[in-house]
Amino acid sequence: MTPPPPTVWPAFRAADAPALVRWLVDVLGFTETLVVPDGDRIAHAELAWPPGGGVMLGSVRDDDGGWPVRPGSTGAYLVTHDVEAVWERVGAAGAEVLRSLHEPGHGGREFSVRDPEGNAWSVGDYPGAPRA
Repeated sequence: MTPPPPTVWPAFRAADAPALVRWLVDVLGFTETLVVPDGDRIAHAELAWPPGGGVMLGSVRDDDGGWPVRPGSTGAYLVTHDVEAVWERVGAAGAEVLRSLHEPGHGGREFSVRDPEGNAWSVGDYPGAPRA
């Protein structure tokens, strides 16, 4: 089954957007949907999270372009059915671990890491509370 297209997009800026795209793809497991280069920078990128959803990002600019988000100031939670596989990739990449793999009180298993820009990413198998 193909996941539905995202309707909420966490979006952020990066000091080295090309390197961050590579890290998000190679370490966390996102896939590149669209990357619009601007010389050695990225004007706009969309990365899909395979179970559903995605993020948008671009290189930080001297003018904020109407999006005044500082690099390294974002956090997001990613739901996956294989937390251990992502945990192993994160460990192999030597990522900065904020919280080791554990079982939080609300269910599931999760861990948190910091990407090279300073953003925090929690990865777990808890899909959120059921919706009415």
